[in-house]
Amino acid sequence: MASEVLPQDFKIISSLRYDPALSTIGKRAAARTTPDPLTTPYYLLPYHQERLRNAAACFSWEKALAFLKQDTNQFVEFLNTFIPDNTKPWRLRILLDSTGTCEVEVNPTTSMNPLNYLTPTETNLQSTAWRVYIDSERISPSVFTTHKTTARDFYTAARLRSGIVSFVEPAEVLLINPAGEIMEGSITTPYFRRRDTTEGEGKPAWITPPLSSGGNAGTTRQYALAQGFCAEDTIAATDLVDGEECWLSNGVRGFIRGQIVLRGIDEPHA
Repeated sequence: MASEVLPQDFKIISSLRYDPALSTIGKRAAARTTPDPLTTPYYLLPYHQERLRNAAACFSWEKALAFLKQDTNQFVEFLNTFIPDNTKPWRLRILLDSTGTCEVEVNPTTSMNPLNYLTPTETNLQSTAWRVYIDSERISPSVFTTHKTTARDFYTAARLRSGIVSFVEPAEVLLINPAGEIMEGSITTPYFRRRDTTEGEGKPAWITPPLSSGGNAGTTRQYALAQGFCAEDTIAATDLVDGEECWLSNGVRGFIRGQIVLRGIDEPHA
């Protein structure tokens, strides 16, 4: 990424899911979530607002920050104007520029089990496991890896190097920093099991890379940490094992099972 020429007119973005099915699990989740991200049909909306505010502050975009001062109820009213049919699920992409102009792209998305929105449990294994590859190159951390923006060429390049050509493929690639640490996935936050739940001490069994490794401050990552599902810890790419099970998450698909695939870059893809 050091050789990349970043665009001057980039936007900060956040992708999330609109789903009326969220109301069916809101009450169950409310007792164990602060703040409760399931009180609206917009998945983890308070975390998306926080993510956008943090990015706008990082880039000193005062007009964008002024737009983002609205509370969650006001933001819901704003987003509602873009929903074509409130009985169906939709994928939203919020784009905000330095002038405070906000665009919302809305596309159809498939229905899914509402339990995917909650942090995983031993009995919540209904999703099909994605193939999870490791990038063959190293990515230098920057504000454009910490914050989600339209400057995403390095993510696209990592996906192509792993043979992932479509976002509908059940596949992900993990980005690695120059120190050899896992940063994040190209479109997800990863979680790896590094403790046994019987070890005690109240520590989560799962860990996710710390922001100091250079990855994105994702919304589902924040949710998983708040729920106590995981803790932060550095993860060396060399520590991953072929066939190892992991979890992935993002603001559109919720939590997804994954399985590490170690292979040479020239090997045929499944």
